[in-house]
Amino acid sequence: MSKTRKFVNVSAGVPGPKAAELLARRSKAVPRGISALTEVVIEKASGALLTDVDGNTLLDFAGAIGTLNAGHCPPEVVAALKEQIDKYIHPCFNVATYDPYVRLAEKLAEITPGNFAKKTMFANSGAEAVENAVKIARKYTGRPGIVSFTRAFHGRTLLGMSLTSKVKPYKFQMGPFAPATYKAQFPYPLNKPEGMTYEEYGQYLVKQFEDFLLTEVAPEELAAVIMEPVQGEGGFVVPPVSFVQGIYNICKKHNILFIADEVQTGFCRTGEMFASTHFGIEPDLITMSKSIAAGLPISAVTGRAEIMDAPNPGEIGGTYGGSPLGCVAALAVIEKMERENLAARSREIGEQIKAHFTALQKEFPVIANVRGLGAMCAVEFANPQTGEPEKELVSKLAKGCYQNGVILLTAGVHGNIIRFLTPLVITDEQLQEGLDIITDVLKGIYVTQS
Repeated sequence: MSKTRKFVNVSAGVPGPKAAELLARRSKAVPRGISALTEVVIEKASGALLTDVDGNTLLDFAGAIGTLNAGHCPPEVVAALKEQIDKYIHPCFNVATYDPYVRLAEKLAEITPGNFAKKTMFANSGAEAVENAVKIARKYTGRPGIVSFTRAFHGRTLLGMSLTSKVKPYKFQMGPFAPATYKAQFPYPLNKPEGMTYEEYGQYLVKQFEDFLLTEVAPEELAAVIMEPVQGEGGFVVPPVSFVQGIYNICKKHNILFIADEVQTGFCRTGEMFASTHFGIEPDLITMSKSIAAGLPISAVTGRAEIMDAPNPGEIGGTYGGSPLGCVAALAVIEKMERENLAARSREIGEQIKAHFTALQKEFPVIANVRGLGAMCAVEFANPQTGEPEKELVSKLAKGCYQNGVILLTAGVHGNIIRFLTPLVITDEQLQEGLDIITDVLKGIYVTQS
């Protein structure tokens, strides 16, 4: 596959000699439990392109697992960081108040769904945001129970693991888990019964959820339901609107708080600033991280002011929560997203990705499903005769792609899904070149197998 490309150049091989040397050092110094999804060793990056230590140039369709919606090293963010770092780095918000924290809290109150008074706290990671949202929900309601969903991912902390559905690699032999956590059924496109529309399937699962509140846990014991509006690690599953609204309305009926985990779906990934907008809901609490600050470690919980005020002073927060660097980066990211209308760009990218792979389904019947919302797209592979997940094929595809210049991620409980998290600043030419490379690698795998 030695075609000349406009953007991609992997003439040194991936991994090249310098990368191989650093990977060997990594294996000696870093625990194997920290996964290495590719053999790419980065030197520098900009937009949707990165250069490795051997001089190869690759297209990044992984975006640091959804962290780089604004692209690698956005100039606006770099400038904001340089300006801030000369003023102060981290006085700790619990000790001394600083303007960027307050400004970002005000901005999130403005742009998150819901026309009501809101307040925001900041932490460091998505898992921390989830933990704090649960603490706040329990404090406000005085109830212990939390419901998450099958195929959900909410982090690797003890509570995050407890709410996460996938056992391997996230939970295996790491229990016991946090009590008063429950899992309800989430829609999955390939599990829809024949004869049902997708919206009817959603309504069917809402009725199952009503039974769940009779057979598993009483609503009076539930503080909150936490839901990814579009599931991430679970396979980029877009639920029916009827399902999300149905669960949301049940929560309202029983005074159960609805927490939208927008860690991966937020900040224009799905074609809106927040995915909740697609489903016509106004969550009581929203958790955010990943693309909020173009790679700076910061997360947020934004919610109704009266709920956020339930904890007493000192019951939430942390030493590094809401670092000034993360706050100014986030403000610059949001301003860029609004100015450049990256939500609309996300929709354009998603349509191109879905159209490309839908057109390939006849040639490659192993493509079982093409789905997505905005630029949060996925392609699921399954044996066309048996329906069995094609995990090995997807593993080969992901490896072949990064070796040929496109970094991809897999997803799903069976590992048979390719997910797309391209920076939203990617150009049409770059996107098409990446899609062509993926197609060439897929064709190569088919030729080898046949």
